[in-house]
Amino acid sequence: MSTENINNISTVEQAKEMGLLKEEFDKITEILGRVPNFCELSIFGVMWSEHCSYKNSIKWLKTLPKEGPHMLVEAGEENAGLVDIGDGLACCFKIESHNHPSALEPYQGAATGVGGINRDIFTMGARPIAQLNSLRFGDINLDKTKWLVNGVSKGIGDYGNAFGIPIVGGEVFFDDCYNTNPLVNAFSAGIMKKGEMISATSSGVGNPIFIVGSRTGKDGIHGASFASKDITEDSAEDLPAVQVGDPFQEKLLLEATLELAQTDAVVGMQDMGAAGITCSTNEMSAAGSMG
Repeated sequence: MSTENINNISTVEQAKEMGLLKEEFDKITEILGRVPNFCELSIFGVMWSEHCSYKNSIKWLKTLPKEGPHMLVEAGEENAGLVDIGDGLACCFKIESHNHPSALEPYQGAATGVGGINRDIFTMGARPIAQLNSLRFGDINLDKTKWLVNGVSKGIGDYGNAFGIPIVGGEVFFDDCYNTNPLVNAFSAGIMKKGEMISATSSGVGNPIFIVGSRTGKDGIHGASFASKDITEDSAEDLPAVQVGDPFQEKLLLEATLELAQTDAVVGMQDMGAAGITCSTNEMSAAGSMG
């Protein structure tokens, strides 16, 4: 894409292609005081997707309890939750759904879900020690359901084994309402010393930014936007490639990150989720009130 196209004034039609409503396009124009260019609209499109902002479910999520005497990090404050478990230790935990990717490609869809939550934990300075899962599938007699069950269970198991984190439990439920869209919820828990957490906050002027991890290709591009759409039998063929996981590289990343966490070299650190660099840089700079 040329610089000229990036800087072009965007349109409502382009906003709709990015999953935004006309009302949201109008709100963006109001915030900026002008019509956004294509680059700006793309940033809003991904950050305002359901996958990144929970805009349709946040109303209900806010009704859940999140305060307690042992809470060190409340829901939504950092990459994962943190609870004081005594003896100078804290338990770091995260649960995440990877429903849409698993519906298209069950093995990699489930595997990368496991990888994502483990990164959320070890970027806070905790070592993952256990994994759980909660799965929902359709009619057990359908060939598609059997394909999904085999792929999802193998993806979760293979990634956990290669990464070196045991899967200590899980549950599965079958119902016809999940024939098209299965639910794949992965949970991971980690342990760290209390008071040694690394925050997902950037602060200070002129600090270098390091982007570290596995090699990336075209797989997973538009992950946040596609994960926010409804999948139907007709639309399943039009969706992008699912991200491909690399548990062996992530194991190296885990050890390097925890070693780095013991130094004073890191100001802030965050896992890059479905919206990649856009999401992590926006969230970290906003948390630190920096540009």
